[in-house]
Amino acid sequence: MSADLLHGTEPPSDWVKRWSHLVQAQGTVLDVACGHGRHAWWFYGLNHRLTLVDRSQPAMDSIAIAAPACDKVVADIENGPWPLTDRQFDAVVVTNYLWRPLMPTLLASLAPGGVLIYETFAVGNETVGKPSRSDFLLQPGELLQVCKHLRVVAFEDGFVQSAGNTSQRFVQRIVAIRQDAVKTPPARYLLT
Repeated sequence: MSADLLHGTEPPSDWVKRWSHLVQAQGTVLDVACGHGRHAWWFYGLNHRLTLVDRSQPAMDSIAIAAPACDKVVADIENGPWPLTDRQFDAVVVTNYLWRPLMPTLLASLAPGGVLIYETFAVGNETVGKPSRSDFLLQPGELLQVCKHLRVVAFEDGFVQSAGNTSQRFVQRIVAIRQDAVKTPPARYLLT
């Protein structure tokens, strides 16, 4: 990712795009730390209803998706209360963001049959760039531990280098489904 791109203006994550077919048709999607809405636009294009959370009012203002298709919530989720108490979603999407105290809340925000699509930086990234503080880097297998009560569909942990060697990073990614009291038949998983 180029340093001059604002968070959330780069193209949608290939990981998110690859697994978005698991989200219930026209389901609700929570995009946490959404930035300028790169994943909001992706899911909006797939006819999902959106709830976006970010602490930046200017970032939210830049996302021109109108209500009722999009509910924009400006909140500092690290220093204030969770603004979506008792709400559940068919998908929770998080990329390039880690706030460990929020993990139980994110899992509780999954509706039965809901899909967690999570991708962020992992240990090792400090050797190639930022973030480099351990607070912002997942430990080996950490997402697997967080999702131990969900059905893990896909997991990756390792080094990623973009085409042309312009971006290097260590990431951890997971796709997991809350299976208790699933409200729809199990999805068919397309392995690619």
